[in-house]
Parts: sequence; structure tokens; C-alpha cells
Amino acid sequence: MPIRLSPFSCPLVAGHGVAALRIRQACIERGMKPVAALGGEAMLMEEARAAGCDALHPGESDAVTQVAIAERCRHLGLRFLGSEPALLEAMTEARAMRQLMREAGLPLAASEQKGDIIAISLLADRFGRVLYLSPRQRRGPVAVAPLGWLTSERYRYLGELAARGVASLGVVGLVEIRFRVVGNRLGFVDMRPGPTGDEALDDVLIGLDPLVEQLRVLAGERLRERQARLSLDGQARLWRFELPSSAIFSGGAGMRLDRCGQTGEVRLLAWGRRTGEVEARARRVLAEWWGEEQASRWLVTL
Repeated sequence: MPIRLSPFSCPLVAGHGVAALRIRQACIERGMKPVAALGGEAMLMEEARAAGCDALHPGESDAVTQVAIAERCRHLGLRFLGSEPALLEAMTEARAMRQLMREAGLPLAASEQKGDIIAISLLADRFGRVLYLSPRQRRGPVAVAPLGWLTSERYRYLGELAARGVASLGVVGLVEIRFRVVGNRLGFVDMRPGPTGDEALDDVLIGLDPLVEQLRVLAGERLRERQARLSLDGQARLWRFELPSSAIFSGGAGMRLDRCGQTGEVRLLAWGRRTGEVEARARRVLAEWWGEEQASRWLVTL
């Protein structure tokens, strides 16, 4: 018997700044009327009730925070727009999640190992379809995707492993899985609720907005894409930092700035067909804000 889902059209979006802005934009693209949270976590339920909201999106909060929010939503009768509470609970217990992934057939990273951490986001619907997106690596203030040293065969292997783990748990929505790579071996590290803030990389490299797709599957719809039709196009880098209030974004080919107001964190995305093209485009914009010397510091992790 199919699960009946409560419809939602007016979600309260937790969080502030550009993180919450991007989720509200996704809601609007889905025909909803999102409400911005004004206070902190303790005020969410009161704000949702006062605004007449029928759902609550936890934003980019961690699993521990989302467990608490989901429980409050249940008591208030609000749809919680995130992973199932049982899955969130498992995410908060590293040992429990590692055991679940072991049972699903995923290799586990040894806790004492040192190596590169790779993250990959996955979308899953209620009909058993799972999509793995672009693998990425965070290097200080910048997220890099895809990874030049990760061959197409290893990318496929990584993605299929992650998809197997997600499918075994019956995930519906958006999650991130992290692996540790040591030489030719990789192992599962942890699973985190999505979104995480790096979704712009998937948007530009694959042409699919994970934030919109998360809302689609939480509404009970099927994922429209198939894995075989997804491919990575070019190279991308995503920086997070704060800008001077007077900074002006001049744009240009392959550049995007997500910004909410004149203060707070911004997210700068640079895309190109090759790494050198990404670096040249990003350097131009960064130098406009801080000069060549500071721009070189931002680019050193590339």
C-alpha cells in the first residue's frame, strides 16, 4: 500500500544567509511560498505556527540538530523536509552507521588511516531510484570537483558503492557520503544529511539542482533523470568567504556569486572546461576584490 504524504506548499526554511536563500529559491521554483526563519532553532516552531506554515526545511543543519527539529515537527503536525528521523539518528552514531554500511557491503575506512577525504551527494526517491552526483574534495575554503586523479572507472565504482549504501537504508531525499582514499583503497567514513552547501558544484557540472530535486522526491515524485544520462561537464571550484560590503561582482563567463544581502558569507563558483580556465576566471574576479596578491592566496589550493 503506498505511503500517503501530507502535501506542503508553505515551508519555513531554517537557517540564515545564502544557505537559506538557496533553499527558498528552490522552493519558489517548485511553486511554493517559503517563509524565512528570523530567529534561531528554539524559535522555529513558534515562527512556523505564526506564519501558517505546513512544513519545515532544516536547511544545512547537522544530523543532531535535525533529529531535534524532526521531533518537534512531529509534535506540531508539520511535515519535516529532511531525512527520516531513524536515519538521522543513525547518522549521529558513527559506529551504528558504519555497521549498517558494512552490512550493505561497503568497505570501511580504518579510523587510524590518513588519506584524502572525498564527498559525494546522492538523491533517492520512494521508488528505488538513486542518483550519485559529482565527487568533490574540500581544500580549506574551496571545494573542488571533479577530481583529476579520480578516473572515470573509479568515479563509477565510488558512486555505485555510495548508491548501494543509500539504497540499503531506503533513503528518500538528499544525503552526502564521505569516503577516505588511501592509495587504491577507499573506505566509508560517514553519512551526512543534505544539503551541505556544495550543491552549486552539481548544478553546474551535471545540470541538475539537488535542492530542487530534494523537494521533488520529498513531495513523493519520482526522480526524472537516470544515472546513465548524467555526466560531468568541465571543472568547477566553490569558495565560501565574506566580502566587503562595497564589493561589486562583475560577472563574466563561467562565474556565479550566491549572495544574500550586503553582509555575511557568499559563495563564489567558477566553472571552466579545464583547470587552467577555471583558475584564470576566478583570479580575475578575486583580484577585482582583493588584488593580485590576495587572489593568489585564494588560488593556492588549486
